[in-house]
Amino acid sequence: MSLFDLDLACTGEAPPTDILAFLREAERRIDRFQRDHHIPGFVPSDFPRTYDALRALAASDLARGNLLCEWGSGFGVVACLACMLDFDVCGIEIEGELVDEARKLAEDFNLPVEFVRSSFIPPGSDGCLAPDSTFGWLNTDCGSAGEDLAYGPDDFDVIFAYPWPDEEHGIAALFARHAGPGAMLLTYHGGDELRLRRKKG
Repeated sequence: MSLFDLDLACTGEAPPTDILAFLREAERRIDRFQRDHHIPGFVPSDFPRTYDALRALAASDLARGNLLCEWGSGFGVVACLACMLDFDVCGIEIEGELVDEARKLAEDFNLPVEFVRSSFIPPGSDGCLAPDSTFGWLNTDCGSAGEDLAYGPDDFDVIFAYPWPDEEHGIAALFARHAGPGAMLLTYHGGDELRLRRKKG
């Protein structure tokens, strides 16, 4: 696979006050949402840890640009955090209820993040995902995000995803096939594990 790992110098420092206030509100909304809805596959990431990684990435000269896309953006929290760090951000999510919540969260905090209800799997992805995959969100029944976004997968400088363990290879394969040369894949793997990879080129 044409990806190689990069070190990311995270500080481990607590997020600033405004970010903490945003996270408290986001987590309050997520708790309320999860009391009333059950959406398979919706597992929020560790937002403070992910923010620390995004902050380190924004402070470095590793990214070739500042256009970021979140694959499977859920409630939109990571996408909003990236926007607060001056990335130009969009999120792709297949569950309509989550898209609605993400749009409201971004709007309430005056964050110009674009969320689309669609599959993040681009056309021409045969062979990237396991043929017997049972993950309902790894499909293209809602169409491809390319129909709704002004950008293609090869336009993004950074893609963030939180794959389930059985999805990890497929997400990396999708990125390797469709991302542009020099683009980076930032993934959260639970606990304290975040991984940053760049596509060769």
